[in-house]
Amino acid sequence: MLFSWIVKTAQKKRLVPRMSDTERQALEAGSVWLDGELFSGKPNFRRMLEAPYPTLTEAEQAFLDGPVEEVCALVDPWWVETHRELPPEVWRFLKEHRFFGLAIPPEHGGHGFSALAQSSIFAKLVTRSMYLSSVVLIPNSVGPGELLLEYGTEAQQRHYLPRLARGEEIPCFALTEPEAGSDAASLTSQGVVFRGNDGGLRLRLDWEKRYITLAPIATLIGLAVRLKDPENLLGRGEALGITCVLVPADAPGVEIGSHHDPMGIPFPNGPLRGRGVEVSIDQIIGGTDYAGKGWRMLMEALSGGRAISLPAQATGGAKWIARVAGAYSGVRRQFGTPIGNFEGVEEPLARIAGRAYLMEAARVFTCGALASGERPSVVSALMKYNLTELSRQSAADGMDVLGGAAICRGPKNLMADAWIGSPIGITVEGANILTRTLITFGQGAIRCHPYLQKEIAALEAGEVGAFRGAFLRHLGFTVGNFLRATCLGLSRGRLARAPVTGATARYYRKLAWASARFALWTDITLALYGGKLKTRGKLTGRFADALSWMFLGMAALRRFEAEGRRPEDLPLVQWAAETSLARVQEAFEGIFRNYEAPLLGALIRGPVAWWARVNPITPLGGTRGPGDRLGAQVAATVRVPGGLRDRLTNELYLNVGHQEALAVLERAFTLLHGVEPVLRRITRAGRKGTIPRGNPFAQVDAAVAAGIITADQATQVRRAHQAQQQAIQVDDFPFEAYARRGAPAPGEDTVPTVNAEVAGG
Repeated sequence: MLFSWIVKTAQKKRLVPRMSDTERQALEAGSVWLDGELFSGKPNFRRMLEAPYPTLTEAEQAFLDGPVEEVCALVDPWWVETHRELPPEVWRFLKEHRFFGLAIPPEHGGHGFSALAQSSIFAKLVTRSMYLSSVVLIPNSVGPGELLLEYGTEAQQRHYLPRLARGEEIPCFALTEPEAGSDAASLTSQGVVFRGNDGGLRLRLDWEKRYITLAPIATLIGLAVRLKDPENLLGRGEALGITCVLVPADAPGVEIGSHHDPMGIPFPNGPLRGRGVEVSIDQIIGGTDYAGKGWRMLMEALSGGRAISLPAQATGGAKWIARVAGAYSGVRRQFGTPIGNFEGVEEPLARIAGRAYLMEAARVFTCGALASGERPSVVSALMKYNLTELSRQSAADGMDVLGGAAICRGPKNLMADAWIGSPIGITVEGANILTRTLITFGQGAIRCHPYLQKEIAALEAGEVGAFRGAFLRHLGFTVGNFLRATCLGLSRGRLARAPVTGATARYYRKLAWASARFALWTDITLALYGGKLKTRGKLTGRFADALSWMFLGMAALRRFEAEGRRPEDLPLVQWAAETSLARVQEAFEGIFRNYEAPLLGALIRGPVAWWARVNPITPLGGTRGPGDRLGAQVAATVRVPGGLRDRLTNELYLNVGHQEALAVLERAFTLLHGVEPVLRRITRAGRKGTIPRGNPFAQVDAAVAAGIITADQATQVRRAHQAQQQAIQVDDFPFEAYARRGAPAPGEDTVPTVNAEVAGG
């Protein structure tokens, strides 16, 4: 009787969250991975440590070290900035080496590379040029290629995949409209099924799209439209739903070629319009069986693509910033000492280096899931959201470290593009506000919860028995998590089991405690808010933060184990884990402090919030995040040349041996580090009065005369000083060039370069 009443009441009062067809398809897309473990309240850390942590194959590594390195060398970022396109020889190279077929299997002319290889290629390319990375990323990410691989008919795959792999077709995918972005239900672009003069079925398409990357140069358009069949020619009713269609860019009625200008960063992005465009019905991706299934297809593709493309670019950018900021902090000197020695600079350096370690851990870990066949929709969403946000934060810190050298545009500027371009990753493939407040937890709570989806399905269907069974199991689950969260809270996580011993064991225990608390309060919140939770973005956003940072903390711990528990990496994994736990704690405090449920809300905002503050999940009691001593150790990883810095900032395009700004900076950094003991000796002699006090570079001759340093050491210091002076220069332009934003004069293709003598050594 009780359960019958609950089911009838829920249906009558609409207590079950109402979902549109597009929301339901998005919810059902992809798979549940380790996010399900975190929602369980009792994560299996041994299973986490057994999860794939991939490496590149020999062929993939050879491609990264060969063609990827070569094409980066062909691109001059300042030439691209001023000309706003790639040179023809770069396009030829990309097509010759099948950069547009990274994921396409060899039998269709592609490379068949893994998710990790694609991610690593995108990451390396972006450290040379956003334009270069984007034109390679889009054909290999969400777009016709991936959809054709997953859903295309045999004829479509046979025709289009080899052409895409060889670069004979440049694809784009058009979804976003002026009135439909995240809200796909508002899609107004439409296709109509009709019978042509030859008796065959055709589609008449009308659309207006915007923000479409590669649209200005595309030859093949993947198009999302709402398909109608007014004569029921397909026998499935008049309204078929969202459908993905392939449209040749040169088809009559297609308007293409205009450019948007996203943040002034040059890469092809623009609007697309079509008026009365007619194509064969065979151009539906997957054939007529997939008419109306386009949204599900896109969500499936996004669940994998979101985890590869933008996280790769964000991680590549974060590692680039770590390398540049670390080197600059050792080269730029103030008050006679490298600026990296000042604690005010050390703080952002620690954040930059720590984020680089954390983001790379999450990138590789998630690629391992994709390689094993997972399509983790919730994890891919939180990856896209968090890694692009972390990259933006690192860009802000990097700008602060480089100061004036970061704000003066020109070929010597190593930071401006990372800073200016960071909002692009924040916005595309699902804006981060939406991803945080609606997808990561809003959909994740239903998708990953062990019983909730079953209960909703039973309530919608009016199946009392199915609801009773799911509800009783859910009740036992909640009671178990209440007891577990209470015991772990009282013991500060000590009662939880860790799968490892040593310095990182406590972090597993803290994460187990956090997961139990997360699962318990997820159930409480869902019970109190029900279908109204969709409108409570501040609350769902904080739950999303807690889930995200538990996952990121797990990824960092997994990396530490996978890479052999290197002692020199311990400060990095400690920083990552303690930062993650601090952010989890911050999220919970925000949830409790702002809980607005009647009656219970006062209890939560009072005693519960107080207890959460005095008994935090963070390892050091009341400490919020890593301490200063640990921060200093982490900052040192990018301030000292050598193996650890190289591993932390691996797979970047460094352009070593060339005459550009990064090569000059790296050379100065290495030379100055080598003579730093000599400079300290000169400085000490000045303080003692043995030689005049002042800038140690100015006292080299006096130090030689006083026998403090040798003539050979003096030569090394002078050489390092010359390199240092060259590395800290910034660009300046005559007014004519400045007025053209630095564009070369007609017939002038030369680009300012740094001094060849210093750069070449």
